[in-house]
Amino acid sequence: MNTERPLLVIVGSANTDLVVHTPQFPVPGETRLGSAFQLSCGGKGANQAVAAARLGARVALVGKVGRDDFGQRALANLQQEGLDTTHVYQHPEAATGVAIITVNAQGQNTIVVAPGANHELLPADLDQAVTLLEQAAYLVVQLEIPLPTVLYLVAWARRRGKRVVLNPAPALPLPDDVYHDLFLLTPNETEAEALTGVPVRDADSARAAAQVLRERGVRNVVVTLGAQGAFLHTATYTGLVPAPHVEAVDTTAAGDVFTGALAVALTQNLDWERAAHFACQAAAVAVTRLGAQVSAPYRHELLAS
Repeated sequence: MNTERPLLVIVGSANTDLVVHTPQFPVPGETRLGSAFQLSCGGKGANQAVAAARLGARVALVGKVGRDDFGQRALANLQQEGLDTTHVYQHPEAATGVAIITVNAQGQNTIVVAPGANHELLPADLDQAVTLLEQAAYLVVQLEIPLPTVLYLVAWARRRGKRVVLNPAPALPLPDDVYHDLFLLTPNETEAEALTGVPVRDADSARAAAQVLRERGVRNVVVTLGAQGAFLHTATYTGLVPAPHVEAVDTTAAGDVFTGALAVALTQNLDWERAAHFACQAAAVAVTRLGAQVSAPYRHELLAS
């Protein structure tokens, strides 16, 4: 690995995605015929890691998979993408996490996750990875792993003066004292509302929710608004950064691509507005493609867009 580039360490989930496409979502009790089926690598942690690596970052993932076929597939894919998987552990009994994803004709999705080995990623595993964690320019984490592990990482980072980016997905209640230790929080509309109680629909409501989070102690907040773009409320910039207009075919992992890209931009010392523009570009490319990790763009694709 090129040690001259800053290191992004992403702590999070690795799943296998089972994706079915259907014209419309079924209602409860209804069976619908779908069309295409895909089996691909996913998981919020792994998605963000692959997105960051494709955009030129030096990336290591800390996570856990099973010793099953899905786990072997996930590891092989991560290594092929150039990630450091030294601390992607294999649990001897738990299955690799899976996500059941349904995508409709408008590119919207519903997702149900069976966490499997992801919920066996424990604080002791972070202790084993401490040498790696100490090298990180930024630490990125989500909530598809146990909350105590996330809180342990955040507390460790505070003591070491490390910057933590938390993508609070899926949304869970967070202890009040954790907000002060976060450099950046990147919720989408639903997650921002769940954390703050403020319904988020547009830039004005995103500003209100972000203000609540800033008042709790988060240094910087970026609320993703899908096709509208991203609303930033940071120490140096507040405002909406619009997303490029594209025809979405699958929004799976768009938020993960955004967070991974934003983290890359931060390691390159871009200012907040430019960093968010870069991340919006990456997410816009991703939604024009089917799948999770496979939809993440390479850097030259952004430069050409």
